[in-house]
Amino acid sequence: MIEIEESTGNIYADLDMADADEMIVKAQLAIKIGEIIQDRKWAQQQAAEVLGITQPKLSKMLRGQFRGTSVAKLLICLTRLGRDVQIVVGPARHSAMVGRITVETCKRN
Repeated sequence: MIEIEESTGNIYADLDMADADEMIVKAQLAIKIGEIIQDRKWAQQQAAEVLGITQPKLSKMLRGQFRGTSVAKLLICLTRLGRDVQIVVGPARHSAMVGRITVETCKRN
């Protein structure tokens, strides 16, 4: 019988990667960048010029290879695509648990 384990919602955590929280944030930001580029029907070269990165780097990023790309760089890419980025620090937690980072995007494109 095959054992099935339910996902935590973070594939990087499921794979026990040390930087799982950072990687899921990068993945969510890269997905949004890809959606915007696709909605605009831009070629990768055109998008790369707007983003200020090379086309090969953009291609890697959109394929999930974003090690070496900072969260800050991904946020800058979103602003270069005309998106506002808000960073909100929530209230203190009542327990000693470590806080978490989440990415929320507007429903409108």
